[in-house]
Amino acid sequence: MPAKLDRLLKEIRACKVCAASLPLGPKPIVSAKSTAKILIVGQAPGTKVHASGIPWDDASGDRLRNWMGISREIFYDPSKIAIVPMGFCYPGKGASGDLPPRPECAPLWHQKILELLPEIKLTLLIGQFAQNYYLQNKKNLTDTVKAFKTYGPKYFPLVHPSPRNQIWMKKNPWFEKTVIRELKKSVASILQVKLSF
Repeated sequence: MPAKLDRLLKEIRACKVCAASLPLGPKPIVSAKSTAKILIVGQAPGTKVHASGIPWDDASGDRLRNWMGISREIFYDPSKIAIVPMGFCYPGKGASGDLPPRPECAPLWHQKILELLPEIKLTLLIGQFAQNYYLQNKKNLTDTVKAFKTYGPKYFPLVHPSPRNQIWMKKNPWFEKTVIRELKKSVASILQVKLSF
């Protein structure tokens, strides 16, 4: 299975399906090993991540690691954490931030990857695109995140950790008090790491 996953990841990294629609060209960013216990499904890389080739290598990633209660070292260990965004490449700029993830990626690749990740105990669904796809969700993001327990233990919906969501965080203090505490407990239990608050 590890060899199959390696071959699939190589195929994904060579993907050019939507190259004509990508302003910076294709550069699929994905990270996984067959032993991973936690899967992170985010949106799509931003320009900083496109430049570095390292997923969540920005302020959003710093906040996500803090929410999970883990170090960069653990976060970037693909034998523990798989990172599979809804769109693998930077989609371009829109009127109010980055464009949505390209719609081709998830239907084309996600199921193939999931079949080769048999050890996943928890999938973090970050943002509305991941939640709509995996939960077939009709609720708004706030209601979905507030009802996070109803999707467990398999899924854990989260708001995007972008600094742009600071206003949302201030309006929803329950998120840090309740949701983040539960997330840290789940992550610590699955990865067998010390719980930190």
